[in-house]
Amino acid sequence: MHKLGRAASRIAKMLLEGKNVTVVNVEKAIITGKKHAILERYKFLISRRAFISPKRGAVWYPRRPENLFRYTVYRMLPRHNKRWKEALKRLKVYVGVPRDLEAVEKAVIEDAVLKEPLSRSGKIIRYMTLGELGEELTGGRLKYG
Repeated sequence: MHKLGRAASRIAKMLLEGKNVTVVNVEKAIITGKKHAILERYKFLISRRAFISPKRGAVWYPRRPENLFRYTVYRMLPRHNKRWKEALKRLKVYVGVPRDLEAVEKAVIEDAVLKEPLSRSGKIIRYMTLGELGEELTGGRLKYG
């Protein structure tokens, strides 16, 4: 299980270097923290109103795991020039493993992997997967095995 932020930052760096990156099993990426705190934060982001006029409705925010991951990587790219558009075109994100990628060797980002369920102080690390978060944000309409 990869930590979302650490994996996304390493992938953003790879994309800026010109590498093509394909991410599979994105629903298994984790966000550390208490579940109710994570849900509260993401539900707040979804329910935000437009700054100009509240009549315009909510500001768009992704709800599906693959879009959440892609948006996380997007926010880590420099947006003051055209490099981010070119970099984002080189990113492919999949829920599960597509059939054409089953035989391909998969790389692991070592410093983004949750190795132990305990922190340095001995406390249990609480987390939520992107699949679980996607189910909560879409009202249970998404089901991942």
